[in-house]
Amino acid sequence: MDKQEIAIFVQENKPRLEFLYGDKAKKSAKRLEMLVERYGLGLVPDGDNGRWSEKDAIVISYGDTIKKQGEYPLHTLQNFMDEYVGDSVSGLHILPFFPYSSDDGFSVINYRQVREDLGGWYHIKQLGRHYRIMADLVINHVSRKSSWFKDYQQDVAPASEYFIEMDPDENLSKVTRPRSSPLLTEIKKGEETRHVWTTFSADQIDVDFSNPDVLFEYLDIILFYISQGVSVIRLDAIAYLWKKKGTNCIHLPETHEVVRLIRSLLNTVAPHVTLITETNVPHKENVSYFGNGDEAHMVYQFSLPPLLLYTLLFGDASYLTNWAQNLESPPEGCTYFNFTASHDGVGVRPIEGLVPQDKFDALVQAVRDRGGMVSMKANADGSESPYELNVSYFDAMKDAPDADESHQVQRFLSSQAIMLSLQGVPGIYIHSLTATPNDLEGVKEKGHNRAINRKSWELMELTERMESEDSDTRRVFTAYKNMLDIRKKNPAFHPEGAQEVFDAGTGLFAVQRTAPDGSQKVLSITNVTAEKTLVDLTESALPLASDSTHQNLLTKDGEPEEGNLTFAPYETKWLVV
Repeated sequence: MDKQEIAIFVQENKPRLEFLYGDKAKKSAKRLEMLVERYGLGLVPDGDNGRWSEKDAIVISYGDTIKKQGEYPLHTLQNFMDEYVGDSVSGLHILPFFPYSSDDGFSVINYRQVREDLGGWYHIKQLGRHYRIMADLVINHVSRKSSWFKDYQQDVAPASEYFIEMDPDENLSKVTRPRSSPLLTEIKKGEETRHVWTTFSADQIDVDFSNPDVLFEYLDIILFYISQGVSVIRLDAIAYLWKKKGTNCIHLPETHEVVRLIRSLLNTVAPHVTLITETNVPHKENVSYFGNGDEAHMVYQFSLPPLLLYTLLFGDASYLTNWAQNLESPPEGCTYFNFTASHDGVGVRPIEGLVPQDKFDALVQAVRDRGGMVSMKANADGSESPYELNVSYFDAMKDAPDADESHQVQRFLSSQAIMLSLQGVPGIYIHSLTATPNDLEGVKEKGHNRAINRKSWELMELTERMESEDSDTRRVFTAYKNMLDIRKKNPAFHPEGAQEVFDAGTGLFAVQRTAPDGSQKVLSITNVTAEKTLVDLTESALPLASDSTHQNLLTKDGEPEEGNLTFAPYETKWLVV
């Protein structure tokens, strides 16, 4: 990168800096120039163009989800991925692997260190030789045990100005709350009592992005991660980044400008890197982080997990179909990150307005009936409402207590088949691959609901389940890996491939994908009910001729037979049109 390219980049971002920082913009522009000069060379691996295709899927895991005595967990994770998962996926999201004080890693003490009990940057780089590594930038807050916050308390520059102090008598009733904990936390700064902004917990102190010093700390951290082999940056809790009195302090224009600035920086010095935003909010707000194709490359498809859960527990695809039919295509160069489960629970704010209240209430109760828990958020009127369903996605697919037959495995696999067929890049929580049940002991041990879906396996116990032909783990993993291997060979599943959703009745979900070059069409059809279903193609809205034969990629069989498609309970067919 030469001086002229750097000058163009800085000039393009000057209006952004002026909007954010006013009279501090000139100095900020100079700092931006110096930052790019420092990291501007050598960040792009040879041959990496950063593009995503049908060959891509990302496993999501904590660094210590799988443990073996006497071995660094990151090394154990690599061995497990190499031996069992292999090249069925292309990426690995290692959840926060930094020293932390709470929230299972999301209260970061030091952004530039790997936890000593996990391993070191060497292990991250080794994993990066096999997989694209996604790492979290926990950008909204830091641990109160961090050196930044300790310096703030002792009035040591520059961190003395890194945090947001607020008068507790200030009217903050408009602020959108994702938690029921207090928004302000009382702390000591020197000998004085202050109140600081804490969106998520008293241990997670929000940083003040209205101070450009904070912005440049995080820009430097991003480029450091990339230098260590990270190629996907996940902006955690980005929606709450900028605070302004008198507003709801979520999705503010300044927040979007910060995301655009980060994207511009990556385009300039590391164009192979993907930027993904984590915003567990209603769909319209969520996709706003695409911007005009100038913000995130990917956004999480947060409405999908609860909609799929409702669809399969109640045998009703109508709400999923309606939502999917109205999905807008992402801007050019952008795509969705599709998932059903993650380290968090199933967020339910993203289905606001997508299902009626009585259906929503039934879903919440169904999760409770299956051993799950419900986390609440505080509302402006002082009431509380469900924010998140805490449950293993595999156990969320359990049969109703009065069911005559067990369909848990088939129901779960159909949820994954639908997710894999949709436009975007799949994100697969490692506990979905291993059919991990609710970890109630973990909840008792850790004292919070999210532990129900964050089990830590001993390698020997997990491998025994992987090898046992009678285990749900073996059945789910084998079928899941087969779907992944088939998916990656068919260009219709390319993230940029067109998507058309058909209304095939309440009992079926049908989506047709077309390769970007038009070379292949695949129609994915799933029976979302526990009943055997027959589809007469002479009367169906599906784009299949009753007198033609189409290969089912999942079985290699020809379909249909005698003009009809026959579906077993929760069966999926991927038909080459």
